[in-house]
Amino acid sequence: MRIKPALIVCSKVALLLASWGVVGYALVAYTTKPAGATVHPEMMRAFQENLPVVYAHVFGAAVALIVGPLQFFTGLRARWPAFHRALGRAYLLLGVGIGGVAGLWMSTFAFGGLTARAAFATLAVMWLSSGALALRAILRGDAAAHRRWMMRNFAMTFGAVTLRLMLTGSFALKVPFDTAYPVLAWACWMPNLMVAEWLARRG
Repeated sequence: MRIKPALIVCSKVALLLASWGVVGYALVAYTTKPAGATVHPEMMRAFQENLPVVYAHVFGAAVALIVGPLQFFTGLRARWPAFHRALGRAYLLLGVGIGGVAGLWMSTFAFGGLTARAAFATLAVMWLSSGALALRAILRGDAAAHRRWMMRNFAMTFGAVTLRLMLTGSFALKVPFDTAYPVLAWACWMPNLMVAEWLARRG
């Protein structure tokens, strides 16, 4: 069964709005308040001790979330291919490149103990490696493989959105933050990646 075009368009618009919404929240949080002011006190202390890395990650993730959803609109790719390529470079180099390296560094002091640190380190490595594979595929002229790797890559980018949605849900259910966060460190991106893999295999 083929996915209906209207559903595809609605899904892309939802991805864009959710991604840009998180970017807007981050911009407000990190430009009007001290770094980490909106998170757990232990996280805030770690953020304050590693400000350059934190801001590099926020910058990279913001670029990826702003640019990433636009790359899935086929009309944009077909009508302005040069613009699509420019956005792709910004996404991979500024977004994934800077955000991923900074994210890997941040995983070493992530809140939630070894479980959360392993989750975020794995995410950072897979984010960087899938971006590199997407770049290699398009440089070789394999557009189909490039699209599949970009789907997987953005699924992990979108973990920034699903993490916040899941945290909101855990707060609503009154689950202790210390209990929820290590679990959500894995849960915020692994289901995204499974959905992307399913879509990639469907073509």
